[in-house]
Amino acid sequence: MKNETGDAPLIQPRPKGLLLDFGAVISVSVFERHRDTEAELGLPAGSLTWMGPLAPATDALWQAMQQDQISERDYWATRAHELGAAVGEPEWDMLAMLTRLRQVDPNAVVRPAIKRLIKLARAQGIKVGILSNELDLFYGKHFLERMDILQEMEMIVDATHTNILKPDPRAYALAIEALRMKPEEILFVDDQFRNIVGGVKAGLQTQYFDLRDIAGNIAAVAARLQLPLKECA
Repeated sequence: MKNETGDAPLIQPRPKGLLLDFGAVISVSVFERHRDTEAELGLPAGSLTWMGPLAPATDALWQAMQQDQISERDYWATRAHELGAAVGEPEWDMLAMLTRLRQVDPNAVVRPAIKRLIKLARAQGIKVGILSNELDLFYGKHFLERMDILQEMEMIVDATHTNILKPDPRAYALAIEALRMKPEEILFVDDQFRNIVGGVKAGLQTQYFDLRDIAGNIAAVAARLQLPLKECA
């Protein structure tokens, strides 16, 4: 079968590497936990109405970030301040907010299906790494040291230390170099379209991780990697 230009369609090879965003892809997002957050902080039910990628129309600040009017760190600094102010602690930053909301078990924030997918990928010789804008900055070194899934990683490129945030082309170049592969051999997974666009420009295979269908997205990643879907669900 040929595409609309009459040329044979491009067939992407099975990825040899899997490059994951951390927040919202490996970990459960803040947006998904709003009702739990309200209960934990003693806030009125339904008071957290900003839903980010789950419902962009509810979140003008999220839309501004996607249009590069503010940075991702600016977005979360504002949300952390708002939540802290709601409980009488307006000095909160993102680390303070996540420390309060994540409580004591670092492994409880990891999506179980993603954990299974990563283990299956590694068992089949696929190298797995992380490209994050704020891993240490938001979660803290002590919390991350107790997170088992990080021990499965071939490499971690974290803008906390590089100061190069996605979608800057240099962020992807660092990750590609760390995985020691050609960009077309790597599948990059992220929950933000602007970061996916950056991945495409870097020559990576890409998979947008839509938070409105977690199971479907994990199945899509498994299919791209040719992993058994039932074992990833």
